[in-house]
Amino acid sequence: MSIARERIDRLEALAREAAAEGEDDRAREYVALARRIAERNRLRFPRSFERATCSRCDRYHRPGRNARVRLQDGHVVVTCECGAHGRYPYRS
Repeated sequence: MSIARERIDRLEALAREAAAEGEDDRAREYVALARRIAERNRLRFPRSFERATCSRCDRYHRPGRNARVRLQDGHVVVTCECGAHGRYPYRS
């Protein structure tokens, strides 16, 4: 595993912990840093991290707190406080 991938994984864990503690600004900084590392090294953002963050405002989602999660016709719709939507398919 590359150093960049390890760093992105570590930043994901730090963002999750910061969001759980209610420190949204710190979590947002971790997400933004992980995105920059992935872009710089031409790596795909991990699926779990991609679906847990907002691509518009870099916020780490906490369903019920700063994100709304709904099921619609074979996909999950995650709506962030900033108004951005993420749609992810699922199989029933």
